[in-house]
Amino acid sequence: MEGLLSHPAVQGGLAPFVVALIVVLLFQRLSGLAIIAGFAVTVYLVSGFSFEPLTAARKIVLLGSLSALLSLPLMWFNPRGVRAVLALVSSAAAVWVALRILNQQEMTSMLLWGAGCALYVGWLTFWMDGLHATPVRAASAGLGLGIGTGGAALFGASALFGQYGMALGAASGAYLLIQMVSSKPLPCGRTFTLPLSLIAGLTGCLAVLTAQLPWHVLPMLAVIPLAAQIPLPTKHGLWLQSVLLSIVTLSCAAGAVYLTWRVTGAPPL
Repeated sequence: MEGLLSHPAVQGGLAPFVVALIVVLLFQRLSGLAIIAGFAVTVYLVSGFSFEPLTAARKIVLLGSLSALLSLPLMWFNPRGVRAVLALVSSAAAVWVALRILNQQEMTSMLLWGAGCALYVGWLTFWMDGLHATPVRAASAGLGLGIGTGGAALFGASALFGQYGMALGAASGAYLLIQMVSSKPLPCGRTFTLPLSLIAGLTGCLAVLTAQLPWHVLPMLAVIPLAAQIPLPTKHGLWLQSVLLSIVTLSCAAGAVYLTWRVTGAPPL
């Protein structure tokens, strides 16, 4: 059993998928927490929950957990401008996570990379937040964003960040599958979209700064929340909507992986 749980495919794929399914089935009203539950089990299996020393990767875990807690009161309170505030806070979080890495660079590079990370994470948070009331679109975007980030990170020679991204994709897939099977949308909210966008954004940035992920892959991933908003005929049922949206978002994910492969070649296995 221990050998099975140490397999990367189980840690970053099967385990978060199963845990997310369980959370959705047991906590319908809080089903959006499936995303952080799936991510958490991957963190536990890969490295455990330890925050000393507080590395950049551990900052992702910390901020992802805090964002899930923050999203709970936002299920009942939706103050004006909260979307922009969350994007700004996420941008600041991106700079904090990468600060030690940025400080090792010359001033011009530090400012450029810092601004790029802030823009990318803030962008994802802003546009994913626009999907918090549309669970099928949010889950489809999470599927593409998780698999795209994880797959690109793996090709970019970062196994840890690859598993982080894949965990998000697997949990989103479980969340989407339940809706497809039941033909009923689940409660979503920011409990799903906020941790997803923050973790995926920070993971992508660190894969660029610390591994071999090309920076121009991030704009391809940034398109995914917009792609999930494409209009669909109202006559389409929930199952068909899920399939069509997943095809669109996974196409963007495949493009991100392809761009990475063109630069780095096959991932080290």
